[in-house]
Amino acid sequence: MIARVIVVLAVPFALAACQSFSQDGGMGAVTQFASAALQKDAVALRTEAEAKAARAKVEEILSRSLAADGAVQVALLNNRGLQAAFNDLFFAEALAVEASLPPNPTFSIARLVSRPEIEIERQITVNLLALATLPARSEIAREKFRAAQLRAAEAVARIAADTRRAYYRAVATQQSVNLLTQAQSAALTATQLARRLGETGALNKLDQAREQVFYAELTGQLATARQRARTERERLVRLLGLWGGDVDFRLPGTLPALPQQARALPLVEQEALRRRVDLQMARIELLALAKSLGLSRATRFLSLFEINGRYDSIRERDHGERFSRSGFEIEFTIPIWDFGEARTRQAEQTYLAALNRLADKAVSIRSEAREAYRSYRATHEIARHYYGEVLPLRKIISDETLLRYNAMQIDVFELLSETRQRIAALEAAIEALREFWLAEADLGAAIVGGGSPSSGAAERTGAPAENGSKGH
Repeated sequence: MIARVIVVLAVPFALAACQSFSQDGGMGAVTQFASAALQKDAVALRTEAEAKAARAKVEEILSRSLAADGAVQVALLNNRGLQAAFNDLFFAEALAVEASLPPNPTFSIARLVSRPEIEIERQITVNLLALATLPARSEIAREKFRAAQLRAAEAVARIAADTRRAYYRAVATQQSVNLLTQAQSAALTATQLARRLGETGALNKLDQAREQVFYAELTGQLATARQRARTERERLVRLLGLWGGDVDFRLPGTLPALPQQARALPLVEQEALRRRVDLQMARIELLALAKSLGLSRATRFLSLFEINGRYDSIRERDHGERFSRSGFEIEFTIPIWDFGEARTRQAEQTYLAALNRLADKAVSIRSEAREAYRSYRATHEIARHYYGEVLPLRKIISDETLLRYNAMQIDVFELLSETRQRIAALEAAIEALREFWLAEADLGAAIVGGGSPSSGAAERTGAPAENGSKGH
């Protein structure tokens, strides 16, 4: 009878609070975020069929020259660190389902033998306090699971942003290698010609040395550029999760062309506050803490309340007479020393700390959005200046200098000086274009989420101008 009473009490709470595992493990929200914010697919590889489909997609993308969007898609399908973040999401769902289940009753049976009688004791124990607070605890668990979904979405955004940055750096360094390779080839031809002219006496040792040192300097610069290109490519490889033969993918020889117009985002702060996934996650975590605080206050005076149903069967050993007894006992704490104030204050301070962190994050997000947008606009203007003004003027100067050298109106030193300045201008233009694309990736991360802007953004803004000064 006691067992039936306990079951009758438990069933309504269990039905109200229980939740089951979802079909996708919570990935629906993550895939929706990846599709809406990044226009990409994010897939958790849980079965062999899903792994084969992802592998086929990766091979199809790598068969062509890799573009920035393709690199991001490969990373979202192939990066094992991201798959580990999805595993954390599935683990969070398991915790949420576990928290929604009613407390298991405890059954015990004892056989006690004394000289006059044998007693068999049966007992069932249920924590009524845990049962009564089950709906509240289940709701808190659902909020935490929603935060875990946003945490997985943030991991997707971070991998996407990091991959874009690594891609633009890798392509830019390879473009610099191509530029210096062409310059070195021309310098080698000039050096060989100077050597032959020196052998005939038509060119003195000073001019020969100038030609040779120019080639030697370019050789050193090219070796440095090649090392940087290998390093940046390996960083991209790690984000793409590639190994073996897959690391031989092809990158384009040049960065994407500069857009004619930069995007206008007058409400960039509001857009970031609305879309930043980490801010949404902080809000949900704050809501869960608020509910936890309410639960702590509601149960501050009572931390244990159990009901035990008992049924004893007793048989006398001498006469064989049997009789039984049943009943129940209630166990609860009496708040003599601990009135739950310490536990409540801990919950209050945890909530207030989360509230302050949320406010601080909102301020930081506003600042990051403004900074990223200003950097985006500034780098666009700088790159447009190089490709629209500096490089055309440099070409005119280079062509005119070569004509005057061929007409023997200037010496080889002036020609070499102009060649150095032209190469420096071309390198500065490549760097300015790279900075624009990095700023564009930073702007997307500042609005959607995906980590702070790439390190050194403030310093990079002035870098092209410094290099470009050598070309004037």
